[in-house]
Amino acid sequence: MSAHGRGRSPYQRRLAQHGGANLTVEEFEQVVEEALASLPDQFAELIRNVVVAVEDEPNDEDLEANGGGDAELLGIYRGVALTERGGADPMLPDEIAVFRGPITRIARSRREAIREVRETVMHELGHYFGLEDEDLPY
Repeated sequence: MSAHGRGRSPYQRRLAQHGGANLTVEEFEQVVEEALASLPDQFAELIRNVVVAVEDEPNDEDLEANGGGDAELLGIYRGVALTERGGADPMLPDEIAVFRGPITRIARSRREAIREVRETVMHELGHYFGLEDEDLPY
């Protein structure tokens, strides 16, 4: 099982101290749902047995799996990438967690928070498909 995450640099985190997005939990969850609904059909049809969850903050295990550091962790993929799976091995659902706290802290506006959510969901789905950070545009 692997854990890959999307984070922001200390510079971007400092920028966020001057503003912040104001999304309620319900609004944030809706944005995550909209990001998933906006996936192209041919991409969405390949996603199987994946739970996308909104969590307030990453836990210590998430931070450690992502290498620690000063960057805000915006989301994480918890699972086994499609490219690493064997035949008919039964698998528990993979999970993508999108972290509301870090995203609302680094986003300077509601519009920026929505963009960050969408980019984070796409980034973590890239890990589900077996892509590494350096292969992903976000």
